[in-house]
Amino acid sequence: MKLSLVVPCYNEEQNVALFYQTAKAVFDAEGYSYECVFVNDGSADNTLGELKRLHAEADGNIRIVSFSRNFGKEAAMYAGIEHAKGELICLIDADLQQRPEVVAYMVKRLDEVPELDCVAAYQQQRHESGTLTFFKSSFYKLINSVSDTRFVQGASDFRTFRRSVAEAVLSMGEYHRFSKGILSWVGFNTEYIPYEVQERAAGESKWSFKKLFKYAIDGIIAFSTAPLAIPTAMGIIMAVISFLYLGIKGLYCLLSPTAFFSQGSVLIFLLLLVGGLQLLSIGIIGKYLAKTYEQSKNRPIYIAREIIEPKNDD
Repeated sequence: MKLSLVVPCYNEEQNVALFYQTAKAVFDAEGYSYECVFVNDGSADNTLGELKRLHAEADGNIRIVSFSRNFGKEAAMYAGIEHAKGELICLIDADLQQRPEVVAYMVKRLDEVPELDCVAAYQQQRHESGTLTFFKSSFYKLINSVSDTRFVQGASDFRTFRRSVAEAVLSMGEYHRFSKGILSWVGFNTEYIPYEVQERAAGESKWSFKKLFKYAIDGIIAFSTAPLAIPTAMGIIMAVISFLYLGIKGLYCLLSPTAFFSQGSVLIFLLLLVGGLQLLSIGIIGKYLAKTYEQSKNRPIYIAREIIEPKNDD
């Protein structure tokens, strides 16, 4: 098997058939063997029914992994990689914002350059609001400043890589996954190519600003311990401010005995500030402890309710 397309699906009932037809047209013309590994991530619509219909009608190149509930896109990508049989594996969305034609070019690059292990796509021009672009750009600047792992700005999970990369990714069995970081951390020779994101074929994006923000925080925590240094830095700063305030206040008291009582509001402000910083520090430490606690349970990354192999698979 030359190529496995790993396609996470969450409420993509309207898109999976069109995706398969588009992929079939592209890769049948390329002339090499391929498969589509669809991962139904606990969809609430009829995505699984559509996938089963495609499986029954297809030429034996559709594999379906259906979760017992929604485990998230990260788990879906992991499951797809785990069940993929191809020499090359591609992570691609079902909504056709990421085009199969780009995948064909990725495969061509890997064939042309044996030294390459992975070809990843990045958005050269974003078609989104200025606010969202600003926050995404800020995220990449922040995480690159606090992490030893390099993150390419605009690079998504949309990439094609060799079996050796897949095995390295699967060897990292962490429960809270951040694939952008994992794929960067494992290394290997990666070429980044620009691509233009297309409009969704149907439906709406599942990524709200709140989900993206949470995803960014998880990524920073997963690949940097720098936030743990924030409480120490804040403690030093507050200690310096306290000594400065004590010195200034002492001077005021020498000059005016009533100054202490007239500045009571400043003391209240400092107490509230210190209390807030302490709670923030506890929250940062608690976030790391929570991740450690959940990882220590050693729960599976996903639970498959049903796995449907291709019709011609022995």
